[in-house]
Amino acid sequence: SDEIIGGNVSKYIVLPAGFCGQPKKGHLIFDACFESGNLGRVDHITEFEYDLFIRPDTCNPRFRVWFNFTVENVKESQ
Repeated sequence: SDEIIGGNVSKYIVLPAGFCGQPKKGHLIFDACFESGNLGRVDHITEFEYDLFIRPDTCNPRFRVWFNFTVENVKESQ
């Protein structure tokens, strides 16, 4: 079932489960807090895999055919 995603992620740092401390290079920072941004949630799976949940289009909630967000803090091999 689809969960309702209310807003965009804003400078959301994705950390591995159980990680404590300051984020390191490679702990990705997702941001969609700008006009036309539509990333509602991010789940960490592995160092190289994330589940991204895109918010539905404002004018047509049945469709999720585009995406717009930024990613920061990547490391070279990522």
